[in-house]
Amino acid sequence: MAGTRIGIFGGTFDPPHVGHLATAVNVTHDLHLDRMLLVVANVPWQKVGTRQISSPADRLAMVEAAVAASPLLDASSLELERGGETYTADTLSELSAQDPDAELFLVVGADAAAGLDTWKRPDEIRERCTVVVVDRPGRRNGRPPESWEYVHVPVPQIDISSSDLRERFRDGRPVDYLVPPEVLAVITRRGIYGDAA
Repeated sequence: MAGTRIGIFGGTFDPPHVGHLATAVNVTHDLHLDRMLLVVANVPWQKVGTRQISSPADRLAMVEAAVAASPLLDASSLELERGGETYTADTLSELSAQDPDAELFLVVGADAAAGLDTWKRPDEIRERCTVVVVDRPGRRNGRPPESWEYVHVPVPQIDISSSDLRERFRDGRPVDYLVPPEVLAVITRRGIYGDAA
């Protein structure tokens, strides 16, 4: 019997928005996945020192709210529980140990795909999963290095970013329809982006 088909969509999710969710559901549908994990990064090594990052607990709470109504999307605290810096190779290893028969599908944006060789232990990543490349607005045609096999999944091009959303919170501009109402409720209740939220 074939193993469970599990998608892994990692990110800082600061905050999660409709672009993240549209990507997750479209990849899940197109690849006939049994579930998609939105894996909240604990310490995203590529972003450390570039800006202030919301607490892991706040980011997890937002992702949990975002996917609560979906039967196929799950918030994953795997990297938060492991602690320390966040490396995809460790996450894939842990998921493989939990379910050795599972087929793992790692979702990466076209902008990140070209740099896969620079990630920690890239050979392990290549061996443990199928890489799934999705386009991001303004960053199409990105692909992994030649030695990587991958599948490309077209997803809706929703031109929105978490950094733009954080600016909107700071400026007091509306975020309606860009962030799910359930996420906005968490942001407001926890005061994640200050009084503007």
